[in-house]
Amino acid sequence: MIHSLTFSLGNMFVQLFHFLGGVMGLFNDFVSHIRTRPFYAKLVVEQMYHIGLRSFVLVAATAISTGAVMSLQFGFGLERFGGKLYVPKVVSLSLFRELGPVFTSLMLAGRVGAGITAEIGSMVVTQQIDAIRALGTSPTKKIVIPRVLATFLMLPLLTTFANFIGLIGALLICVAELKLDPFFFYQKVFTTVTLKDFVVGISKTFFFAMFISLVGCYYGLRTTGGTQGVGSATTKSVVTSSILIVIGDFFLTKLFWIFEKWTS
Repeated sequence: MIHSLTFSLGNMFVQLFHFLGGVMGLFNDFVSHIRTRPFYAKLVVEQMYHIGLRSFVLVAATAISTGAVMSLQFGFGLERFGGKLYVPKVVSLSLFRELGPVFTSLMLAGRVGAGITAEIGSMVVTQQIDAIRALGTSPTKKIVIPRVLATFLMLPLLTTFANFIGLIGALLICVAELKLDPFFFYQKVFTTVTLKDFVVGISKTFFFAMFISLVGCYYGLRTTGGTQGVGSATTKSVVTSSILIVIGDFFLTKLFWIFEKWTS
């Protein structure tokens, strides 16, 4: 039993290091190829549409629900202690610094990350990637770079959109259920949330965008086993990117907290 457990742990660490090495190698290819011509701007714009614009409805539904639920929970919880007036402050800070970036990124990990892996995986199993190489074109330039750049550019915009939509959901609950004045709500929000809070939340999304796009491309390019392999790769992509987002959020929050404490 001990031998089996040791073997399983060793195999897990080997797979982990193999994954980290593969993703870092893909990132190195991305950096080296993005500085050379040709640059397929049209493909980047197409991916920005598919990744960004087509995710607005999903992001909006998630954000407004998050703001509403947080207001409801904090409102009923703090009302027992006479702290109902602090709900706008708590909700707005939570949205801008944590929940807006994290929930938006998790939604895109499920929708965009899965889409990237499934699309690239299908191209691999149907030998379209080999055809691109045979034509003398790098798959990194035509496949990886447009998707990574589009995610990198659109995720911060989607998060900004989600932050303000979340405030609308919080406002509706505060007015309808907690009987707070809407002008009081926005006054507390504008006096609580600073530019620093907004920047901290948005800064996290650049890291999350790399987690989603690079992991999606990595598993897509290494798909094997036909259509069944595409499904397996898609599952691994979504799970891995989601875990990286959650774990990365902790370390980024800690890093920004140390930076803010050092600069204050």
